[in-house]
Amino acid sequence: MKIKNIAIFASGSGSNARKILEYFEDRSDIQVSIIITNRKNAGVLSHAKEFDVPTLKIDRSYFYDNECILDVLKAEKIDLIVLAGFLWLVPAYLVASYPNKILNIHPALLPKYGGKGMYGHHVHEAVKENNESESGITIHYVNEEFDEGGHIFQASCELSIDDSPQDIASKVLELEHNHYAEVIDRVLNEL
Repeated sequence: MKIKNIAIFASGSGSNARKILEYFEDRSDIQVSIIITNRKNAGVLSHAKEFDVPTLKIDRSYFYDNECILDVLKAEKIDLIVLAGFLWLVPAYLVASYPNKILNIHPALLPKYGGKGMYGHHVHEAVKENNESESGITIHYVNEEFDEGGHIFQASCELSIDDSPQDIASKVLELEHNHYAEVIDRVLNEL
């Protein structure tokens, strides 16, 4: 049986990456093979160390000015790239090399509250400002534009008028943690 390999790209604390690592930890058919980050002090690095997953720290030049990252992904035999709080736009060469094999999770019900600059607290503050009655997550394929790839999965949560942006963030994060790894599993099984 061929093992399917995941590369996680993350910029921040890595709570979603951790949930993915936990989900696939005891699997013999799927593994997280590498975690790639663009921040030298990203919290995701401590999760990678705990789960004994190799890491690669990249800068803008490495990611955008050449295609060296493809050599890394090929060496790791990557089947699927998973963005878990990775804040850079994925370059066209990478999208072309992994068509419908790059996933992202967005903390809102796209197409609402997507696009450049709409990440993290910016999304939750906008949802609160517009007095939305619900928010949620969208798991989607990545293309050359922020948050415009085809939707794979959405889940929603009800919001109260009294919810702060932090309350909204907590509800949405719970959805992320409950669903992202399962959807990744399903997508990998369809490859």
